[in-house]
Amino acid sequence: MTKTELSPYKDALEAKQAEMIQLVRSRDGIAIERSSDALDEVQQATERELAIRNLDRDSNLLRQIRGALRRIAEGDFGVCLHCEENISPQRLAAVPWAGFCIRCQEIADLGYRDGAGNLDALWVNAA
Repeated sequence: MTKTELSPYKDALEAKQAEMIQLVRSRDGIAIERSSDALDEVQQATERELAIRNLDRDSNLLRQIRGALRRIAEGDFGVCLHCEENISPQRLAAVPWAGFCIRCQEIADLGYRDGAGNLDALWVNAA
């Protein structure tokens, strides 16, 4: 891709990165508070668990965004991390941090393990 073609993706990724950084920094819902009422403690624990899951999801997305920005800088943006085919422009327009083409993403979503190991391991290396 040319720099002109990459520019909208880079701008969108940088904007999303700034948004995600703010979300990840907000950890107010994780505080442990003691209550004399057992039901209140259960509710607080449930809310804390939800906040932790949201933080985990947001952190993973932030890693994917940073990986996509790194791939732009290295000239690998828009190429599937698994099969090395081009990722469709429609997919990149919808999910600019996508690291896999549709076919490989479906495989990763199903938890498919090939001879090289789990496709999720590619995300770790991509981020």
